[in-house]
Amino acid sequence: MMKQAREISNFFYGQYFADGLRITIGCIVPVLVFASMGQFMTGTVVSLGALLIGLSDTPGAPSHRRNGMYACYLLTILSFLITISVNQFPILLALTLGIVCFLFCMLAVYNARAANIGMMAMLMMLIQVETYYTFSTALTYIGYYSLGAAWYIFISLSLTQVRPYRLAQQELAETIRYVADYIRLKANFYDEHVDNDANYLKLIEKQIEVNAHQENVRDLLFQSKRSIKDTTKTGRYLTIVFSDIVDLFEQSMATHYDYNAVSEKFGHTGILNDFKVIILKLTNELDHLAYQLNANRIPSPLYDFQQDLSVLQQRIEAVEKEHGYNTIALKKILINVRDIVKHINNIYSYAHIKTFDVNKAEIKDASRFIVRDTFESKKFRENLNLKSTIFRHAARMGIVMSFAYVLALYLNISENTYWILLTIMVILKPGFGLTKERNVQRLIGTIVGGIIGIILLIVVHDPLARFAILVFFFLAAYSLFRVNYIVAVIFMTPYVIIMLSFMSVDTFGMAKERILDTFLGGMIAFLSSYIIFPNWESVLIKDSMRNLLIANYNYLAQALKVISSEELTTTDYKLARKSVYIETANMGSTFQRLLTEPKSKQKIAKVINRFVIHDHILSSYSTTLMTRIISADQASLTNEHVRLIRKTLNHLEQAIAQLKTPESGGKFQPVNYSIPEDLAANNDNSEEAKLISEQLEFLNKIATNILKITHMEQDESLKEPTDNLAKL
Repeated sequence: MMKQAREISNFFYGQYFADGLRITIGCIVPVLVFASMGQFMTGTVVSLGALLIGLSDTPGAPSHRRNGMYACYLLTILSFLITISVNQFPILLALTLGIVCFLFCMLAVYNARAANIGMMAMLMMLIQVETYYTFSTALTYIGYYSLGAAWYIFISLSLTQVRPYRLAQQELAETIRYVADYIRLKANFYDEHVDNDANYLKLIEKQIEVNAHQENVRDLLFQSKRSIKDTTKTGRYLTIVFSDIVDLFEQSMATHYDYNAVSEKFGHTGILNDFKVIILKLTNELDHLAYQLNANRIPSPLYDFQQDLSVLQQRIEAVEKEHGYNTIALKKILINVRDIVKHINNIYSYAHIKTFDVNKAEIKDASRFIVRDTFESKKFRENLNLKSTIFRHAARMGIVMSFAYVLALYLNISENTYWILLTIMVILKPGFGLTKERNVQRLIGTIVGGIIGIILLIVVHDPLARFAILVFFFLAAYSLFRVNYIVAVIFMTPYVIIMLSFMSVDTFGMAKERILDTFLGGMIAFLSSYIIFPNWESVLIKDSMRNLLIANYNYLAQALKVISSEELTTTDYKLARKSVYIETANMGSTFQRLLTEPKSKQKIAKVINRFVIHDHILSSYSTTLMTRIISADQASLTNEHVRLIRKTLNHLEQAIAQLKTPESGGKFQPVNYSIPEDLAANNDNSEEAKLISEQLEFLNKIATNILKITHMEQDESLKEPTDNLAKL
């Protein structure tokens, strides 16, 4: 019960509720003000200005958010003017819909914010379809729309000025929660009854989410030097906490072993459950830390892990004594758990530091962790071909919008053509799987929400009560869009129905028509994703696999750099590590989409499944190896280690070559570091050297298996992938 209360409190402190509240204030206040003056419809136009600008105001650096809102305002005004200019000419309107929707979708070549702005411009266009204005009414509409846009921009920028680090603080707290969830899944490996392969896939899914939130934090903190230069309080504090969380996440990845072998050897002793218990306590501590950050409180520890670690150490010694087992695997896990505890303790200690040292080099290094988006026409032109996923989606959107409008117009399918077009815009995504998923969610949400809305209209007659419910549904919907889309739609539909009741519209008939229009729009979107320039992940997945192997190759090659005595800066190391995280997340997302495609397109799914699992193991062991080599005495590094690293890299190099396609974008350059001649004289029998050799031998085995899998991916015999997998 306490945990549920904490979850609810965390939601209200978090970024999603804050976003929903900001948009709600921006949209509802104008309606209230103008309704009080007897101009309810005028209030809805002002509210629309706040809504479209608010929906474009996605998390990011303050300057990016500000420029994005200005760009959204200009493009939505342009969209409005274009649409009302051709509204009286149906054929011209159909052509304009196709061309303009194509162009707005192509904005996705720049970044996610630009894509979102394009969506808002499209939304403005669809709202104005078949709506006719005189010159004076058009100017009046633009004036009231601009008032709403200015009102929201004022709210958003004012909050940023008053609490400049609040968004970063909320996003960092969310990141910590996802890291806790990731480690919670790692704890499952210490349960004998868990399917390890299934748990690997869940782990990869969670890693995708962790990476997305880490990128958001980087954008919020590192796009502005203010947060790094702030030597006194919040900005600098959040920056070093984030750095430790990334290191902690890496440490959790490093706690990776052959779990099947560990379970088989130590399962009957009961010690694995002890490990699971302490790891789960670590996740509770991280959740507690995230909650305190979200609530803007000074973090204080929930547990003291020293006693737990001591007891675990004694249990390992007891197992070694009673069963005569070599417990080095358990000791390595314990070391990693200690390191995670150390990171957590460090984070708690930062809250008591009054000033933080910072230097110019650190500011310069921080900027290397973010991607600078350039809005060049060259980038747009390079994507004007069918090889581009964005181009195919944009072309599909343009064609479908024109077709759906003509279909609705000449068959007289609906009195509200814009709702069919709006449904298509929301549902139609670049990939078939995403379109299918969003289609189902939208339809279920609309039906359930429509029923709720009708029941409320039957039961609640008081206008004030209805308006209070309307505000609640609006706030809930826009707080949940990034959390749970189907629940957000369930809340949004009754909001629309109650809003229509204030306009004296036949709400029951309108609700029925909304559901039918949603179904029709969903079917058109679904069929088009299958027929018109479809993006099948089974065709595109080679590039994702190749880019992931390149990232892992470059990360593991850092080990040779250390052995060759070349300088490995912390920034270079972390950039290589970041690349692995990003490409792992990209690969995981691609594989998830592949699994939602038609069965005929999933012939390689089982092979890709093995690739994803093997690569995750490779990444985890590489992290473990790098941690050990960086901290190792140079005397414990030998020629045998160099041979094994080069052999592993060679396998990866061959696998990368296997996956090369004419469209491959990622450039690959094999490394070549000169190794000191006196390395052969190092002691090959030290405990440290044996541990490194053991890890390298396992890495080489995994790299060999990955090479086999890439051969299988090339093989025409993939029609029967299960038989081939048995050979592994």
